Amino acid sequence: MISVEQVKLNFGGFELFKDISFIVNPRDRIGLVGKNGAGKTTLLKMMAGLQQPSEGNIITPKDAIVGYLPQTMVLRDSRTVFDEAQTAFSELLNMEKKIEKLNNELATRTDYDSDEYHQLIQRSTDLTDRFNLMGGHSFHANIEQTLIGLGFKREDFTRQTNEFSGGWRMRIELAKLLLQKPHIFLLDEPTNHLDIESIQWLEDFLKNYSGAIVLVSHDRAFLDNVTNRTIEISLGRIYDYKANYSKYVELRTERREQQLAAFRNQQKMIQDTEDFIERFRYKATKAVQVQSRIKQLEKIDIIEVDEEDHKRLNIKFPPAPRSGKIVVEAKTVGKTYGQLEVLQNIDLYIEQSEKIAFVGKNGEGKTTLARIIMNQLDHSGLMKIGHNVKIGYFAQNQADLLDGELTILETIDKVAVGDVRTKIRDILGAFMFSGEEVDKKVKVLSGGERTRLAMVRLMLEEVNFLVMDEPTNHLDMQSKEILKKALSDFTGTILLVSHDREFLDGLVDCVYEFKDKKIIQHLGGIYDFINKKKIESLKELERKTSNNGTPTKEDKNTKSTELSFEEQKEINKEIKKAEKQVEELENKIADLESKLANMDKQLANPDNTDHNLYNEYEKVKRQLDQTMYEWELSNEQLDAWQNKKTW
Repeated sequence: MISVEQVKLNFGGFELFKDISFIVNPRDRIGLVGKNGAGKTTLLKMMAGLQQPSEGNIITPKDAIVGYLPQTMVLRDSRTVFDEAQTAFSELLNMEKKIEKLNNELATRTDYDSDEYHQLIQRSTDLTDRFNLMGGHSFHANIEQTLIGLGFKREDFTRQTNEFSGGWRMRIELAKLLLQKPHIFLLDEPTNHLDIESIQWLEDFLKNYSGAIVLVSHDRAFLDNVTNRTIEISLGRIYDYKANYSKYVELRTERREQQLAAFRNQQKMIQDTEDFIERFRYKATKAVQVQSRIKQLEKIDIIEVDEEDHKRLNIKFPPAPRSGKIVVEAKTVGKTYGQLEVLQNIDLYIEQSEKIAFVGKNGEGKTTLARIIMNQLDHSGLMKIGHNVKIGYFAQNQADLLDGELTILETIDKVAVGDVRTKIRDILGAFMFSGEEVDKKVKVLSGGERTRLAMVRLMLEEVNFLVMDEPTNHLDMQSKEILKKALSDFTGTILLVSHDREFLDGLVDCVYEFKDKKIIQHLGGIYDFINKKKIESLKELERKTSNNGTPTKEDKNTKSTELSFEEQKEINKEIKKAEKQVEELENKIADLESKLANMDKQLANPDNTDHNLYNEYEKVKRQLDQTMYEWELSNEQLDAWQNKKTW
């Protein structure tokens, strides 16, 4: 699909990539990993054709469709959510308009026997057939399914996109990309703006996707569930592993240990050989052996040990001053924004040293309640902070609130007081800002670097209650693990708003789920909560269906009384359409399989000299994969309509 060949990239005198090469195959699921600043986003941009290497080539087939999702993008706000998502099907929409125009023209003309009239019929038929083959009758359903999967409600479809936050608008862009069904996805931190339920939906979508996927993510659970190959970028080089992230971590450790063992053995052998040469160099009786050993040394290929990036984040929160037993007490707390009610009759008690998580879909009020605790928002009901509670707050957009015109050193110097001011450079060094780096302006820092800088500011305060809203966004894997360890060791109370399952696992012992303006307490860790939710979903499914997966008698009776004659008529019409589409796709599959069989014979012939045949073979194979995918969707749609009829 994409071939990266001996690529180099220089920034001034700094070499970001040093002769990197790899190939993305049609069904690969690749996780790009490495520290912040290693070049993951830059490599994705080059693969998307948005940036050129200093040397080398990145080759993509001409007919390959590449879908690229950047971390940040310019968003348009002139349409409704559904209309914006619908732009993913611009070709189908244009076809639909042409078909409508042709049909209107046919309806108004009366020259039924003329050649022009028959040509119009033929054009309309051909265009309609192509429209159907490309999924013209199912793309609206696909849009709805994708938007709901990413957390939108049906009532959101008609709202203007400018009514949504930046995170929700990023979801619309992700939906458009998923709906385009490109041959290869290039995804840069796709989970940053998603909640846990939406992340799990996206995981299922990508696992079952027929194309290739290359993604950058700092969500370990997401990488493990989606990828089957890991490419690590470290110090300008890449290391390719045919494994998901967790297995890659094991293999990387094993590889380095093996390299070190082989390197030590070789060094010992070299030293022993040199000692022998030195000892017997001037003895005539040993001249032959000495010359033999000298030649042996000259032929040795020195084993190289992979360089390691030893820069590490060093986080340790100051000891927490003692607080009262009750840290937060909330009674009947509510919050509305105009006519929109977000929270209703919330009761919440947080005790000293508890570590809790706020989870739930975006827009359910997690950040709102965190800000009410911080006394940043007006509200109804009682919100009381306990005795001697000192709060340290890390906002979701904390990194963006930093002054871009200040340097790293100036940013910290501005908030540091007392003896701490003499240790600013040491503190910044612990957060991987050393030497001349402290003179960089904030505006040139990456997302991960800004997050680390915002964390430094938080560390300067002596607090006993940490309220952190999505603190892991933009942090690399190693930094997240170190932050997790620091929070585990923190002796105070912690409230985390996060969608990162792996980060929360083992860190929190109580989960508050936000749903329908209320909160529900779940004792236990994050995976206890997730497993419980899965069981509840299965029980709900079992309640609606019998053991063989068909609707229960009660459901059938209820449904059939709800369907009018007109509704039954419409369903029958849709069933016929779906049956026709399935039949057309089956015929197309048979044709493509026949073509491939003929090409197989030609390729097997040793006398064949047609160099374009392989490219044509790959093209037909991709068409077959796409048609099979459309056939599966069409069958699912047919089953859905038939179920509606029988219920």
